[in-house]
Amino acid sequence: MVKAKTWILKKHFEGFPKESNFELKEVDLPAPKDGEVLLEALYISLDPYQRALSRQFLNEGDVQYGGQVAKVIQSKNPNFPVGCNVLVHSGWRTHTLSDGSDLTKVLPNWPKELPLSLSLGAIGMPGLTALYGLEEIGNIKPGDTVLVSSGASAVGTVVGQICKIKGCKVVGSAGSDAKVAYMKELGFDVAFNYKTVSSLEEALKAASPDGYDIYFENVAGEYFTAALSQMKMGGRIVICGAISLYNDTTPKTCPFPHMTMLNKHLRMEGFMVGQFAEKDPEALKRLLNWMQEGKLKAKEHVTVGFENLPTAFFRMLRGDDLGKAVVKV
Repeated sequence: MVKAKTWILKKHFEGFPKESNFELKEVDLPAPKDGEVLLEALYISLDPYQRALSRQFLNEGDVQYGGQVAKVIQSKNPNFPVGCNVLVHSGWRTHTLSDGSDLTKVLPNWPKELPLSLSLGAIGMPGLTALYGLEEIGNIKPGDTVLVSSGASAVGTVVGQICKIKGCKVVGSAGSDAKVAYMKELGFDVAFNYKTVSSLEEALKAASPDGYDIYFENVAGEYFTAALSQMKMGGRIVICGAISLYNDTTPKTCPFPHMTMLNKHLRMEGFMVGQFAEKDPEALKRLLNWMQEGKLKAKEHVTVGFENLPTAFFRMLRGDDLGKAVVKV
């Protein structure tokens, strides 16, 4: 019998999440039966989608949704021996009992010099999101000019670096000077603080007077409207996120994009990373190879302590920290 700590969603979010939305509980887990394994969480991932999709995935009283990298500590499943590391969407819990059907092994021969937390970041879901968004949805080509909003985010930083790997110009924006400096460190051709420019539209024009072939959209709202007017003929808009809308209690509206999209022959498509799951093994190897070659870099903000998950979640949603947000259990 193992005592597992869990954070449950006590009450659905209304506006920005609060501590009162969560409750810490303990549950007793039995020993694994035949075919089962017992997992111990190592790192838990914090991502904006956990706010955006909460009502879709959770009822009040459910364990808070999310992914983690965990170690098998007891096993009666030969496919997952004791000591192996796996990825699982079991939520905010310290221990998980699984029949193995929901587990994915971390890449074999994971380099000892890389923290396993990167399997939740640049060599995990955010990295795959950036890669598939650019290749499968954006149809990226050498010489393209790419705009990415929230360019210093876990996804945005990988977008920018893949653009450079593929011979493209990339423009990114973020909400602090420290994040702008980090984007420039990663090789972004132009990076700016959208909170301090006098005109977002003028800043986008100055960054690329000829416009943009691809807009990698993470923000929505007024930013989308400004970016839309800067798209080139035949441009592609990749809808990855809409973080400016996640805490709204009343839906926002924006100017109708139809005539701009019609006249410029624009294509806009939303996607989720799971659409391309069959490509994950090869794609993860590419991301890992780029990191080992020094072409891909990643920064993490690691919060220590399972009890600090809600606080770290709030910080991630506010954009307070630099790098992929994870909690070390």
